Amino acid sequence: MNGVTQNIGLLKSLIQKEQDDLHKLTQEVKHHEDNLKFLQSHVNAIEESIHHLKDEIKDCRSPSVAVEVNDNITFVSNEKHTADNIRQLDKTAASIICQLKDQHGSVASTLRCTKDIVGIVATLGKVKDEDLSRVLSEYLGITNMLAIVCKTLEGVQALERYEKDATIDRNSGLHGIAPTIGRTLKGRFNVFCLQNMRPFAGDFLPDDPQKKLALMNPRLPNGKLPSGFLGFAVNMINMDELHLSCVTFDGHGLRETLFFNLFSQLQVYKSRADMLCALPFITDGAVSLDGGMIKGSGLFCLGDRSDDDIKFPIADARPSIQKVVEIEQQVKFLEWKKEMLSSDMQREEALLNNVKSLLKAKSDGYRKLINEELLSKGQSMSPRPAITGLVMHETKRQ
Repeated sequence: MNGVTQNIGLLKSLIQKEQDDLHKLTQEVKHHEDNLKFLQSHVNAIEESIHHLKDEIKDCRSPSVAVEVNDNITFVSNEKHTADNIRQLDKTAASIICQLKDQHGSVASTLRCTKDIVGIVATLGKVKDEDLSRVLSEYLGITNMLAIVCKTLEGVQALERYEKDATIDRNSGLHGIAPTIGRTLKGRFNVFCLQNMRPFAGDFLPDDPQKKLALMNPRLPNGKLPSGFLGFAVNMINMDELHLSCVTFDGHGLRETLFFNLFSQLQVYKSRADMLCALPFITDGAVSLDGGMIKGSGLFCLGDRSDDDIKFPIADARPSIQKVVEIEQQVKFLEWKKEMLSSDMQREEALLNNVKSLLKAKSDGYRKLINEELLSKGQSMSPRPAITGLVMHETKRQ
């Protein structure tokens, strides 16, 4: 009897030791899994940076930059032509604003009805090429492209006054000033009030001179970007220094107010086929450079493209050759860094697999000891639930 008791005591001691070893190995598995997740997140971030930098290099080398040669415009969507097209719509509010600036210069910025105006949507940003200009402009529509942007609600109210019977007072606001330049304002027009817009609540991309928004890119189950994904429309609008510094009283700029409210998380793809393949990852709509368009989560826009001439201007500033070299060096450094991280991931995976093998062997030995304990006690019941659960849990993890 004493021998049996001693055997049972020894088994219990071995079981406790095995249980402690199992716990340590389980923690080690979790440690390596956490390391892999951490390394993968860094690899994903580096891949995104490389993706954006390579796009910059393509832009630098692309011939599709708006230039003016002997007064002949090579692209119809450059800044000057966009403004000219707006002026030709002589009965619109946008046209009147542009012509006021032409005829009255700096005085226009002191008038009560115009001093709070930031500009016309179509003139507040530029894009990198004609295809992007066309599809983003068509997505917004002519009414939004010609919309006036004001900083405050007071500025919006100054644009239009009303009689007691709620009819428009044609002698005040924009209606009253239009005749001074030989124009008449007709029809409705949109006005965006930055003060009343809910700004983007997230962060900006670090060290980004354009203050782009830190949006979460769509990811496939393998962690890669969907094929043909180029970015978010709100981050593909480039602004000059004047408009980058334009902020509300709360310190918010045009990107996180106006353009985020216009585009939200609209995704941009290279082709319609790429866009359709990425449907499960599209929440706020998507467009493609070849004319595909999805608004919201289920509205597909089909048919021919719009022929509207009001488009975002093409960014016409090319970086210097030195800048291109610097970007290429950044890409090489990031690719080297990605390679180092990938090597670290391989080592972590090897360590993880090794620990999992040890854990499986320990789990098998643990079960054997449990069975021996039960046999030595002459019991046919199942082992303690807590111990059995631990074994089963570790077995499933493998």
